[in-house]
Amino acid sequence: MRISKAFYIKVSVTLLIVAIFCLAIYLNAFKANVKNNKDQELYIDKAYPVSSIGMILDSIVQDTFLITRLAKWMQLKQIKPGHYKIKAGSNNLSLVNKLRKGVQDPVSVVLNSIRDVYQLSGKLGNSLLPDSVEFLNMLQDSVLLKNNNYTKDNILTAFIANTYQLYWTSTPERILQRMIQENHTFWNKENRSQKLIEKALSKTDAYIIASIVEKETNIDIEKPDIAGVYINRLKTGMKLQADPTVVFALGLFGIQRVLLEHLKADSPYNTYFVEGLPPGPICMPSVTSLDAVINATPHDYLFFCARPGYDGSHAFAKTLSGHYENAKLYRNWLNAQRIR
Repeated sequence: MRISKAFYIKVSVTLLIVAIFCLAIYLNAFKANVKNNKDQELYIDKAYPVSSIGMILDSIVQDTFLITRLAKWMQLKQIKPGHYKIKAGSNNLSLVNKLRKGVQDPVSVVLNSIRDVYQLSGKLGNSLLPDSVEFLNMLQDSVLLKNNNYTKDNILTAFIANTYQLYWTSTPERILQRMIQENHTFWNKENRSQKLIEKALSKTDAYIIASIVEKETNIDIEKPDIAGVYINRLKTGMKLQADPTVVFALGLFGIQRVLLEHLKADSPYNTYFVEGLPPGPICMPSVTSLDAVINATPHDYLFFCARPGYDGSHAFAKTLSGHYENAKLYRNWLNAQRIR
């Protein structure tokens, strides 16, 4: 059977077209397509059909047409939500594969200087996909908290101040479980739990004391001494009489001086009235403050007062008369500086 010349030409043309098509696909797939050749960050808040890939990547890539064609050719069905880091020079194939697999990149969330669950919820809501209301509802869910051995008052003790790598789409419940895991890891390091047992303190007690220490001083070397004062007061049955708890009870976070009228606040957080510790922490303390309680200085001091001056240091006393002398010096300095 003779094969005509026309047939050979037809086959050749077909193969050439296929070759050109394959080459086009290859060139399309491996073409760098990131705008300005700079690393980019992409946040996708929900699942989208593949037809939306051009819209989603419009601010990221130079050519949405090519990547849309490739995504359809690769039979990408759905674009998964998440936070994705797109590296400079990424080609279309790597971009489509990243979105198809939903390989998220974590975000850094810094938790420190948090006053209460409202601030915590706001911080998490601004950093992750769920909004602050969802986080607040979780932190006030009595059943969920009870199942994890926490209460609305002490749930902040589950959070250790640190920088965390978290997935942007994580649910509030998943974040809580992660924090509880990090909490266990923290207390099991450096013999911290055993040191608390030796001091007859629970982890919650230590956290609450640390939150007060955190608000008493910014001078790290003083923190173990101040922690020692509060531990001594607890042991002797003396009221803590901590000014920061009054500030927290009143919500007057900007005041520079706690006055006698402030001490009348009717609150379980006012340690001038209630005995022992308040029901929960007054902030999320730094690890430095937590370790200051764990390694509190053994001494006989029961009192401390700010020293005159702007360095924030404190004078310590064993007796009430000694404390009155220190307080008088500081009060006179405040009056001289016209600080009310």
